[in-house]
Amino acid sequence: MIQLLEVHTKKELKQFIMLPYTIHKNHKEWLPPLISDEWKIFDKTKNHSFEHCNTILYLAKKNNAIVGRIMGIINHIYNKGSNEKNVRFFGLECYDDAEVYDKLITAVEAWGKEKQMDKIIGPLGFSDKDPQGFLIEGFKEQITVMVTNHSYEYMISHTERNGYQKKLDIFQYTAKIPEKTAEIYTRIAERATRNGYKVKEFKKSNQVKPYINDVFQLINKTYKDIYGFAPLDDKEAKEFSERFLPLLKPQYIKLVLDASNTIVAFVVAMPDISEGFKKTKGRLFPFGFLHILKAFKKTNQLNLLLGCVDENIRNSGLVALLNIALLDAARSNNLTVLDSHLILEENTKMRAIIERMEHTIYKKYRIFEKSLD
Repeated sequence: MIQLLEVHTKKELKQFIMLPYTIHKNHKEWLPPLISDEWKIFDKTKNHSFEHCNTILYLAKKNNAIVGRIMGIINHIYNKGSNEKNVRFFGLECYDDAEVYDKLITAVEAWGKEKQMDKIIGPLGFSDKDPQGFLIEGFKEQITVMVTNHSYEYMISHTERNGYQKKLDIFQYTAKIPEKTAEIYTRIAERATRNGYKVKEFKKSNQVKPYINDVFQLINKTYKDIYGFAPLDDKEAKEFSERFLPLLKPQYIKLVLDASNTIVAFVVAMPDISEGFKKTKGRLFPFGFLHILKAFKKTNQLNLLLGCVDENIRNSGLVALLNIALLDAARSNNLTVLDSHLILEENTKMRAIIERMEHTIYKKYRIFEKSLD
């Protein structure tokens, strides 16, 4: 018999957070997130996003063992801005057990109905910055990268068996970094420079901090039409930057400023440290950070994380400026491979930029939906 438990206590939340480390213990392609980061996502005292969302967390218990988990989220800011009434399921983890999966997913469906929602979508977290989608292709290709969801293949069959259909797919590319910048990019970048645009580069992380608020304002402005994105307020932006800035190398953060020194475009990338993260088993201390430092030195791959261009000036050559600055930095550090991270199938402009290089789509993820009527 399966017992469903709503998470209330700190002990139960710890069980919720730690369950994936058991389920994926022998899953060589799975990348364990930092346990400290998981607390920052799922603990309402640490994550400001809880303040404008309804949430519920469930654990499934079978034979006195925790065997599954799921979170339900109603993001009121997103729903209001998109004129939708969606409940999201997120963090769904279980063994290959149809009874457990069904118990978890139907619990969030029922909760969503109680809250007068008319559709359930997922996997999708508080925003598109959380791991999203179940993996549908690329299960055995290679270890995943940060902030992606390398789920087991059986999650697809259990989801579809419960009446869920495709909402949208997300692509992840690997591409060869060209040995030199294409001449067309150089010409376009020169034109952008003549029009007063310039690249701002950094050597130290503390040099980035004064620009963080303006970067997130640009994100809120340009990401508004990206599925699942909800604008981040100042507290959420601060929490997000504090999670990731310590792991970033400033030479892979590039901003474009206009003649009045306003940020109009940016890109953030980082050397791939997945192998180091794998060895930490989710813990930075006492020795996990040493594995990460070693991975920084050994990798030949650069992972894209975030980027955007002010939508009012997208044809002003700013992509060329960012492309040249970022790939020059990669080449100077002997990086030869670029990982696109996650790109929505419908984001044809971003996909076109990657597809100009020698590339392969090596993983695909899917966000599902189901009517609750």
